[in-house]
Amino acid sequence: MPNYHLDHLQHLETEAIHVMREVAGEFERPALLFSGGKDSICLLRLAEKAFRPAELPLPLLNVDTGHHFPELNEFRDRRAAQLGAKLIIRKVEDAIATGIATPAPGEVSRNRLQIPTLLAAIEEFRFDCCIGGARRDEEKARAKERFFSFRDSFGQWDPKNQRPEIWNLFNGRLNPGENMRVFPLSNWTEMDVWEYIRREKLDVPSIYFSHRRTCVRRGGQWLPVNGIVPPKPNETVRELVVRVRTIGDIISTGMIESPADDVDDIIAEIAAARVTERGARADDRTSEAAMEDRKKAGYF
Repeated sequence: MPNYHLDHLQHLETEAIHVMREVAGEFERPALLFSGGKDSICLLRLAEKAFRPAELPLPLLNVDTGHHFPELNEFRDRRAAQLGAKLIIRKVEDAIATGIATPAPGEVSRNRLQIPTLLAAIEEFRFDCCIGGARRDEEKARAKERFFSFRDSFGQWDPKNQRPEIWNLFNGRLNPGENMRVFPLSNWTEMDVWEYIRREKLDVPSIYFSHRRTCVRRGGQWLPVNGIVPPKPNETVRELVVRVRTIGDIISTGMIESPADDVDDIIAEIAAARVTERGARADDRTSEAAMEDRKKAGYF
């Protein structure tokens, strides 16, 4: 007799595909946030499985801070071209030039400036839904999210005012100006993502694997030396064999010392890890509620 039992990854995949098809059925102008990072790579494969052989019914959207790793942007452009998908890029630099985003005096990081840039792109293209790769295991604010995360007409998120999702029934009703953020990978973990990448034989940016890089010790972590934020006097600078677990911009992404140079090594390393992947993100260390504050303002 045929075996209809789904293993763990198959169950997660089926759930995520269901969520994606719900988006296609309920919304008129959805978009998929694609950075080239590991989570959005899985989202793109799930979108293929949900909609192929038809064309993907949604464009790919990326907010470029101008501080991205070159490896990530190259991968983003190449992968979109391979799929023949429409890729929309909106740059924080352009948002600053047009007055959409305003940096504070002395502000170097552009993480905060992604928010008005993203909200302006949603308004420009009249997107009523944006699919993202956030997972509940990443950070305590994201653990509060539902699959369908309602945003008001200002793009803001209220964690105390979310819609029930009993039996995976999703309420996508919106009033004019409102929009939805949808997270098909909500129930996935970092381990699930890498096991799915291995099972599907997905290509990922080289920065996830061990490589030599000059790093500076700052804030209790190794940050890549770059022209945007050069080393300060008396800071420790070393050339190390490192990789990233999670990729933000080049200012906030902490590097971890690691010899892992293939997916199997990364999975073994995650199994032994006792620190969440976002423990290496400087932008989450500004306060206890850093992520939640950004999300309430419109961040993903």
